[in-house]
Amino acid sequence: MRVALLQQKFHLTKEATIQKTLDMIKEAKGKDAKLIVLQELHQGAYFCQSEDTNFFDLANDYEKDVMFWQKISKEFDIVLVSSLFEKRATGLYHNTAVVFDRGKIAGKYRKMHIPDDPGFYEKFYFTPGDLGFEPIDTSVGRLGVLVCWDQWYPEAARIMALKGGEILIYPTAIGWFDEDSENEKQRQLDAWITVQRGHAIANSLPLIAVNRVGFEKDDSGCLSGIRFWGNSFVVGPQGEFLARASSENEEVIVVDIDKKRCEDVRRIWPFLRDRRVDKYECLLKRYCKDG
Repeated sequence: MRVALLQQKFHLTKEATIQKTLDMIKEAKGKDAKLIVLQELHQGAYFCQSEDTNFFDLANDYEKDVMFWQKISKEFDIVLVSSLFEKRATGLYHNTAVVFDRGKIAGKYRKMHIPDDPGFYEKFYFTPGDLGFEPIDTSVGRLGVLVCWDQWYPEAARIMALKGGEILIYPTAIGWFDEDSENEKQRQLDAWITVQRGHAIANSLPLIAVNRVGFEKDDSGCLSGIRFWGNSFVVGPQGEFLARASSENEEVIVVDIDKKRCEDVRRIWPFLRDRRVDKYECLLKRYCKDG
């Protein structure tokens, strides 16, 4: 399966950003990519740096946005993983990945884990997802689509694997604050990459992580802004790097994934066989402590 990751920055307006995305899709299609993955909230700025009720208006075009990207998936004859701000009802919004398959809506995933940290005030905007961890069937395979903060939770990746997901996919928006030390920045980046490589290894599945890039100012003045660290990557079922982008540049990364290797790896590392499902009750609790 030939996949493409589009690592992109915000180009000041929705229209200009989408045009850049279309140019990159065209480039990826020219390299025969069958699956194209976009970053989290790819149509505009990462607006969650502050709490502002005016930003809810960005979701008013959700239905139009779905129709637009559906048309693009048909025009380019691709499977396309998008990330959109969904208005479900007045006062009810989701961070939603919609998967399109050559002009059809294959399925969607509503982000389950919602962060609330300085510069990432997502709980203000997004209701936690209610669709569960369900792989989405497409013409290129069964996709285990998750979103950003979900990538820190092994439970989410495991459930996608147990339900037959053939590849883990994470549209993402994560970055540094310029005020952080260089050592702290490196620790954060290393942790982000390492935990996801762990998900690939533990589940013997390839994994795609697509992050945005570039500096986005916090116009509220609460913080100076976020410098998104890019480093989008693809790893195989043993965590081996198949491709990795830079920390600063917009890039179209095209890579071939051999899905058959998952079967080969699971035969020599039978993690699913040896799970002690009779002893995992504690995982259904918030916290476990003897006594």
